[in-house]
Amino acid sequence: MSKNIAIRLADMTYIDSCVEILQDSVLGKAYFSNHKKATDMLSYAVAQNNVYVALDEHGKCLGFIYYMTKGVFGSYPYLHIIAVKEEYRSHGIGKQLMRFFEDNASDQPRAKYFLTVDDFNPRARKLYENLGYKCVGELPDFYKQGINCYLMMKTRGIENDRN
Repeated sequence: MSKNIAIRLADMTYIDSCVEILQDSVLGKAYFSNHKKATDMLSYAVAQNNVYVALDEHGKCLGFIYYMTKGVFGSYPYLHIIAVKEEYRSHGIGKQLMRFFEDNASDQPRAKYFLTVDDFNPRARKLYENLGYKCVGELPDFYKQGINCYLMMKTRGIENDRN
């Protein structure tokens, strides 16, 4: 079931919604349980024009994506965080945000896209794999001791590109 959403550049009016959505996600519970830390990180990202929000027809924030166009090796798009409000998960919003990322983070015909996913988040990893991302490395204890992080990559224009 796909929900009709609009994706637009976030501004500071969406910070509280984004923090709440983040803190209610498995990623947020692992890394951003401190409200000030989550707010500071997202405020910085919004100020850098790196956060986009998914809005319903009434302007309610259902999720967001935070990416950097030159976040990997100063050259390649890197998806830092994607989060969807709990009651809207499995409605196609994450997939729409991922498509937005891939459509807007690079204008290169053979762009490479990167993201990391933690071992405690198999649902997210499955989404990325279904979208054509491949695991290209493992980073043990990368962000936090005891958590393995997987580096994933997708190259636009490869025959297995499912978008």
